[in-house]
Amino acid sequence: MAQLLTIEDLRIQAKRRVPRMFYDYADSGAWTEGTYRANETDFAPIKLRQRVAVDMTNRTLASTMVGQNVSMPVALAPTGLTGMQHADGEILAARAAAKAGVPFTLSTMSICSIEDVAQNSPAPFWFQLYVMKDRDFIGRLIDRAKAAGCSALMLTLDLQILGQRHKDIRNGLSAPPKPTLANMINLAMKPRWCMGMLGTKRRTFGNIVGHAKGVGDLSSLSSWTAEQFDPALSWDDVKWIKDRWGGKLILKGILDAEDAELAAQSGADALIVSNHGGRQLDGAVSSIAALPGIVEQVGGRMEVWMDGGIRSGQDVIKAVALGARGVLIGRAFLYGLGAMGEEGVTRCLDIIRKELDITMALCGLRDIQDVDGRILVKGKA
Repeated sequence: MAQLLTIEDLRIQAKRRVPRMFYDYADSGAWTEGTYRANETDFAPIKLRQRVAVDMTNRTLASTMVGQNVSMPVALAPTGLTGMQHADGEILAARAAAKAGVPFTLSTMSICSIEDVAQNSPAPFWFQLYVMKDRDFIGRLIDRAKAAGCSALMLTLDLQILGQRHKDIRNGLSAPPKPTLANMINLAMKPRWCMGMLGTKRRTFGNIVGHAKGVGDLSSLSSWTAEQFDPALSWDDVKWIKDRWGGKLILKGILDAEDAELAAQSGADALIVSNHGGRQLDGAVSSIAALPGIVEQVGGRMEVWMDGGIRSGQDVIKAVALGARGVLIGRAFLYGLGAMGEEGVTRCLDIIRKELDITMALCGLRDIQDVDGRILVKGKA
């Protein structure tokens, strides 16, 4: 096996090993994919100041995110269908995150259920909530997350309606997946993945099937999800969810300063500057471009994080320098998971940690808490 030194190396390996429909699900954006690409490319013009002849010993990346100690300011983002990148994917990612001392976030649209991950993970995790029209189901989902010991609730606000992702339609991605000839041939070329799936019972949406009214199998799930995302979601719902949950609340999907202000007024503990990985509004600004304005608007009143386009430790330090308290990685850890399972997620986090540590040192700092705009070349942020 070739040396896996970068997140791109993991991506290439994952593309070889994961069936096309599931790889494309993770690695695609809406419409032209312009925002998806901008999330990555907009980091490049941000330049770092190299410093020399300074003490670089005794460095630390330790920080906190919503009061929780983290070994570096990075968390694993909630990603749907994680357990289709690799068998038992959510459990494996949660274990790797716990081992690395960073938070893992379980998606509502996960394959492994909340209870399943709680029973098989060594540390508490965060739970991400999508708001459905069935408020009784949502209330019970919040209660299940509480009962499982989840340490924070992450409410996603930017999926009231689904953006169109052309690759998913062309690949026949649905629940259950369409058994087209092309898909069957592609599956036959991924024996490692197939063997893993044959060896697990976890192959459906564990948080929904058997829990939502009228959803007992994959065929009923498809029609339920198509109807359930709530286009009428409002800030009143955010208040109801905050009160029902009663713990740390993180709002994901903020890209505009006016929405950031409303987020701050809601009493949430943190917000995530995010465009859903470029999977919703194509043509929206990249997350890293939106970050400084949102930090300026609300940074003194709540924690501001970001996700979208993080592919290296250098991306992490640039986000922190622009005011992010932390970042979330989604595709980066999915590449690792698809490439090598739990070991691949560990490799992803190790790559990011090493790059972050070395970059911080070469910028003349020893503590991630001291990183701010001073490490950036003026006029390049």
